[in-house]
Order: sequence, then C-alpha cells, then structure tokens
Amino acid sequence: MSSSHELVEKNVGLMAALILVAISFGGLVEIVPLFFQKETTQPVTGMKPLTALQMEGRDIFIREGCNVCHTQMIRPLRAETERYGHYSVAGESVWDHPFLWGSKRTGPDLARVGGRYSDDWHRAHLINPRDVVPESNMPGYPWLAKNTLTGEHTSAKLQAFATFGVPYTAEEISKAPYEVQGKTELDAVVAYLQQLGTAIKSRRE
Repeated sequence: MSSSHELVEKNVGLMAALILVAISFGGLVEIVPLFFQKETTQPVTGMKPLTALQMEGRDIFIREGCNVCHTQMIRPLRAETERYGHYSVAGESVWDHPFLWGSKRTGPDLARVGGRYSDDWHRAHLINPRDVVPESNMPGYPWLAKNTLTGEHTSAKLQAFATFGVPYTAEEISKAPYEVQGKTELDAVVAYLQQLGTAIKSRRE
C-alpha cells in the first residue's frame, strides 16, 4: 500500500474532508448545468401566469395545508404516468414561488388534475369529499363556500410575483382586485385546481 493511501486511511479527519470534497464536486457537476438549460429555466410552451382568482386559490390551497397531503410532482415511472398522466417537468414550475412538488401522498397527486373533473365535482369534493369519493379520508372545507374574497392584497401578490420574473402586466396587476371581489374562497380554489397541468396536457393532445 502506498504511503499516501496509508496516510488517508489512518487519518479519519483527512478522509472525511476528502470525501466531502468529492461529494461536493460531484454535486456541483450535476447541479450547476441545470441553471443554464432552457428546459429547467424557461416556462413550457403555452403556459400562462395564474389569473388573480387562481393566485388567491393557490394561497388558500397552501393556507389549508392541501400541499402537505397532495404532491404536484409526477415521477417518470410507468405506474405514475399511467395513473396521473405525463410526468412533471421543471418548466411547469419556474413561476412557482414556492414550488409545491411535495414528497408525501396521503391523497393523489394533483399535477394533472386540471380539467379532469367538472367545477361542480370539485365544489362537492371540497365541501364534503365523501359525497363523491366514499372511501376518502380527506377533511371537508365547507367554510370555503362562505368566505368571500375582498381583493385587498391581490395586486400586491401579483406585483411580488412580477419581481420574480412572472410576466404580469401593469394592467393585470391594477385590475386584480376587481377580478376577485365577491368571489368565494371555494371559487378561487376550484379555479386554481382547474389550471394545474393544463399547459403540458394541451401541448400533448
């Protein structure tokens, strides 16, 4: 055994440091190129920013913890693509702040749920899931149908996303409050769910 190998193998601290360097270098080689690939930095063709109502629905979706039980990340495995549809791609999430991929599926993945069910189905499901899925263990959210949006912070939300690079126009930002005023939180969540995955779906139909 060479003296250099013997030196490393007998010195635990040195070995740990070299292992850390090797892992760090390997990680950089894997990760850094992704910052320069169009597939990971540009939105997919046909994708549109969330409307004011959809944006409010997304915030309610997060507030109620829906993303804790439902992922939005279909993995490129046959069992998943046959059940949910085309696997998720990075370009679908470039405007998400934060992204809602998730890692736990108490309920089904929602990445391709847009257009799969009617608005009425979603309304019934959110108010009392067992009315449409008898075996569901999802809690109901009946208060969503009673809570009304004011639009007080909607423009600020769109403006914040615009600073992240989401292409909202000044007109869309200024009109945002009027597009949600009087709508219920249930309307907003349904609008958000109905757009999930539709850019990829429409591109492949």
